[in-house]
Amino acid sequence: MTLDAALALVLGYLLGSIPFGLVLARLGGKGDIRDIGSGNIGATNVLRTGSRTLAAGTLLLDIAKGAAAVWIAEALWPGTARFAAAGALIGHMFPVWLKFRGGKGVATYLGVLIGLVPIAGLVFALVWIGLLVAARISSLAGMAAAASAPVTALVLGERQLAAMLLAFTLLVIWRHRENIARLMRGTEPRVGAKAA
Repeated sequence: MTLDAALALVLGYLLGSIPFGLVLARLGGKGDIRDIGSGNIGATNVLRTGSRTLAAGTLLLDIAKGAAAVWIAEALWPGTARFAAAGALIGHMFPVWLKFRGGKGVATYLGVLIGLVPIAGLVFALVWIGLLVAARISSLAGMAAAASAPVTALVLGERQLAAMLLAFTLLVIWRHRENIARLMRGTEPRVGAKAA
């Protein structure tokens, strides 16, 4: 790994590790988001506080940090966008500031796709939103959207990128393992349901 690639990886990690859900929930007077619902720091759990505004802000900022990592790294060190993308996703999922207990990566994954392959980002967003509206199960929509990314990259002829995106997708699915168990039991909560 070159120095530029290492710097891009670190930059991506630092940006990705900013826990916007935690920060916004506290600023919005909702306390520690990790004590609510699933304990996740992502937008779906922030929505369980009852604040659509904070949830939307979390979603947009988690997407933005992924895209920003890719764009900034590519501007500073051309050819390093993929390293920044990996760093951003890993940083979101495993932030050192939160003892490596972060989010599940769907929104940040969309962000890095917007930076790397906008068409794949568009397909990802359409699958995510479409399934979210149809099934109202965030985890199912997120995993399906993640699965679309390497497929879209292959269709676009981006074979090397598709391999990296497949790794990202498998990581996102692994982070959803508890959701998968609940889906199999039929107990996965639907979007909009408040946590006790």
